Amino acid sequence: MTAYRVFMSCPAGVEPYLRAEVVSILGASNRPLEETRTGVALRANWSELMRLNLHSRLAQRVLIEVASGFYRSEHDLYQACTSIVWEDWMSNRHTFKIDMTAQHSPLTSLNFAALKVKDALADRFRERTGSRPDVDTRFPQVRIHVHLTTDRFVVYLDTSGEPLFKRGWRTDTGDAPLKETLAAAMLAACGWQPGQALYDPCCGSGTIVIEAAQIACRMAAGMQRRFGFEQLRPFKQQEWVHCKDVAHAQVLRDADPLALGIFGSDVSHRMVDFAMRNAERAGVGAVVQLRGGDALQRLPPAPTGVMLLNPPYGERIGVGGVAGASAEGLRSAGRQAPQAEQEGDFFVQLATHWKHHFAGWSAWMLTPDLKMPNRMRLKESRRIPMWNGPIECRLFRFDLVAGSARGKDKFAPKATDA
Repeated sequence: MTAYRVFMSCPAGVEPYLRAEVVSILGASNRPLEETRTGVALRANWSELMRLNLHSRLAQRVLIEVASGFYRSEHDLYQACTSIVWEDWMSNRHTFKIDMTAQHSPLTSLNFAALKVKDALADRFRERTGSRPDVDTRFPQVRIHVHLTTDRFVVYLDTSGEPLFKRGWRTDTGDAPLKETLAAAMLAACGWQPGQALYDPCCGSGTIVIEAAQIACRMAAGMQRRFGFEQLRPFKQQEWVHCKDVAHAQVLRDADPLALGIFGSDVSHRMVDFAMRNAERAGVGAVVQLRGGDALQRLPPAPTGVMLLNPPYGERIGVGGVAGASAEGLRSAGRQAPQAEQEGDFFVQLATHWKHHFAGWSAWMLTPDLKMPNRMRLKESRRIPMWNGPIECRLFRFDLVAGSARGKDKFAPKATDA
């Protein structure tokens, strides 16, 4: 069985978690796995490629390397790409798209370089079949990625199609929704395991709790979507049906919500409705426990556990609750941006609330504010670099103990039942 050179891309900082995930999907072996910046490289056969796409929660794409080498000009790229046996992967009836990325490339125009790669593929098909495949920049059947460095190029075939964070279940979103792959990376980084109570007090459209619930129920991440490899010539429908049947058989059915202990809440009842609908589509509507309520007032849903949240910041801070504008105003306006002073008040109040009510919990917070621990008057025990799209963030861990923030507890909102 052919073993392909594979590259699984991911955001910077996620590589070690992705490497561990690959081992869990394919099983421990002597297979060499190479961590590189923003990805993991390995060799995998076609069956393993399908499993990686179906089960990976951390990868953005699963790519097959079809060519690599040195270049100095666009002509070198053209020559190299006419030598690729494209007809082994697609036909002249397929549509395709070329995506070009570069790091310190000497070429002056990436658009022109992409055009030369497109010409190489089209000319090869025209010479061998008499016709060429068409370009479709919106919904191509075959996606081709070319990456350039100072003097080297790599050509990849995309076996994922749409990015893997598009699980197929999230259609209801608020402002600045958290990508599913980033939520999964946060879960991996904080070390949460099924059986531990998990609570997101700013759950938004439910991404973190839904990812956790699917993990706890052993659901494959991509069970509800299509993949790019289904359009490629090596694809065999019978193998794919067997792969999905195996994944279905592993699902933990009739799970007890109280035993799993996965909770979420949000001050915006509209967002809680979104989260509930998303959870139903994701197959975990009966598993997650979602409620409306201010993060500054909710009591712990379990004696101990892990809080994991991407708190509101910037344009999303309006979910903060009573620290911002009036609670009624926030509920009617959704996620709006109050003044910086109000934002600061919210995080001070949140820390005070945690100290009063969440002793024994660990709280993990993803934020772009590197000074957040000082603002909250808490001492972090860990800080893990992560990227939320183009935004550099830190995932801070706070080990919560009983007590008050430094100085007088200026804010001590009354808590409500969880």
